[in-house]
Amino acid sequence: MLKEANQILLDLKRKIVKPIYFLCGEESYYIDLISDYIETNLLDEADKEFNQNVVYGKDVDLVSILGLAKQFPMMSEYQVVIVKEAQNLKELNKSSGESSESNSKSTSSNSATQQLLGYIQNPQPTTILVFAYKYKSLDKRSALAKALQKNAVFLETKKLYDNEIPKWITEYVTEKNYKINPKAAFLLAEFLGNDLSKVTNEFNKLIINLPEGKEITPELVQDNIGISKEYNVFELQEALSKKDILKANQIVNYFAANEKDNPTVLVISSLYGYFSKILKYHFLPDKSKFVAASALGVNPFFVDGYARAASMYGTIKLKNIFGYLKDVDLKSKGVNNTSLNTLDLYKELIFKILH
Repeated sequence: MLKEANQILLDLKRKIVKPIYFLCGEESYYIDLISDYIETNLLDEADKEFNQNVVYGKDVDLVSILGLAKQFPMMSEYQVVIVKEAQNLKELNKSSGESSESNSKSTSSNSATQQLLGYIQNPQPTTILVFAYKYKSLDKRSALAKALQKNAVFLETKKLYDNEIPKWITEYVTEKNYKINPKAAFLLAEFLGNDLSKVTNEFNKLIINLPEGKEITPELVQDNIGISKEYNVFELQEALSKKDILKANQIVNYFAANEKDNPTVLVISSLYGYFSKILKYHFLPDKSKFVAASALGVNPFFVDGYARAASMYGTIKLKNIFGYLKDVDLKSKGVNNTSLNTLDLYKELIFKILH
């Protein structure tokens, strides 16, 4: 789990709370995780009716939010004000360039932002004010961002890279007192991408009838997530690493016939990442399993496969493969291609890679 988010949650569970939380960034999973925890756990059920307000950025303005924040709790130590979808607050987006606004509106927006700056510097100590500002961040050069970083709990989340997802899944599953096979983690990552909310939702479905401590296997993933047992990106990589012409063509035939579930752009991206790791393996000074796994950013379980593939594909061939992948990616998007369909493109690609 993201270190900063983990620390915020740990403090909250220990009842160490701060007056202002500003949660922003591209990865909404951590923003939702923290704001939902505050909404669910900080106040007793009896106190929530009078001391918890949940509002949405598109429905309120900043002045109204600050009015709520300045109120005192009723027969409770704290009151909680949570602003969901705070990225829709116009006053916080004035720097994004709404040039058609009138001067009066602009002045009003500036005034509201100044009021927020004042509140950040001197917050109501009995209020916990939470902004869930999703999918983007504030300009770090702005006075608002600087004030928040200095005086509030400020979290900025970033999307994980695709090659970081299997490790994240493994750590998440371990935290939940389950185990996961490395291939199963790979399949989940390839099929679900780097949307952590989607990954965790699918994981929760997987464990509904799974006793705590059990291992999540590739078969369990394939049976419950809708991934073909024989025709998936992992099996395609395996076929290419063994130069299994028949199997590779069977898989791309399946991909072309089920393109909605196997978007060409994601297949090509996955293959690019796979061959990039093979190239990197060639130049590793230490190819021992655990050192290589760390350098490649993969589970040690996969290192033997990369070693085998490296023996099949030299550096010159790999350079050519990257060119083939780029060409197919462009043609799949209609660039310099007037006649080849998806299956034709795949067949051409597999032929060039394997010959």
